[in-house]
Amino acid sequence: MLSIINITAYRFVQLSDSFLAKLQISIKSKAKELGLKGTVLLSVEGINLFISGEKDAISTFQNFLNSYSFFKNLEFKKSFSNFQPFKKMLVKVKKEIITFGIDSIDPAKHTAPYITPEMLNIWLKNRTDLVLMDTRNTFEVELGSFKNALNLDLKRFRDFPNAVKELPEKFKQLPIITFCTGGIRCEKAAAYLLENGYTEVYQLEGGILNYFEKCGETHFEGPCFVFDGRASVTPSLESFSLI
Repeated sequence: MLSIINITAYRFVQLSDSFLAKLQISIKSKAKELGLKGTVLLSVEGINLFISGEKDAISTFQNFLNSYSFFKNLEFKKSFSNFQPFKKMLVKVKKEIITFGIDSIDPAKHTAPYITPEMLNIWLKNRTDLVLMDTRNTFEVELGSFKNALNLDLKRFRDFPNAVKELPEKFKQLPIITFCTGGIRCEKAAAYLLENGYTEVYQLEGGILNYFEKCGETHFEGPCFVFDGRASVTPSLESFSLI
């Protein structure tokens, strides 16, 4: 029985540096009270979280986050497992909620438009001019990705800018759709592409996990790597063993 709910969410929103320590204590206290485990990353640029627990506890935690005006209506992606994939509950304050290393990139102010999973599914059936750009690390790509997606051979996400510099100049005129696990890396990747002369850039709304939820395995090969004890999930959003 799949009794554990795993949620991920992020939001780029400006938070004051002086408020982060208080927010860190509040979130950690509530998560521990509810018996949840996982990781919450906080920074002046927003929040990024991966949390697991039982249904009622997860629901209460979601309502708790929504009580903050700057986190209201967070988009949570859910998947399921029959075990707790995290060992502890961590709430960290960091410089970035997803490390990129370029301060000028601010998705809260400017990033590429979203394309829904349903629309991407239609485009993949009817358009041959699309470039599907996988912004994940190479080991994630090799486990599973969209058919014919561009692998940038990244060891880590902050290598993305250098990888883009090696792309043919013609790519700047092609329609590019960036994608990643849950969407957060694409926020910065797509913004970087636009800042560097790419004329038509989109990002997959909610990432691969949202695509699995809405469209299943269509156009996708293999499972999707996730950064917890499950290692990966199938298009049905259930844990997949790598052994």
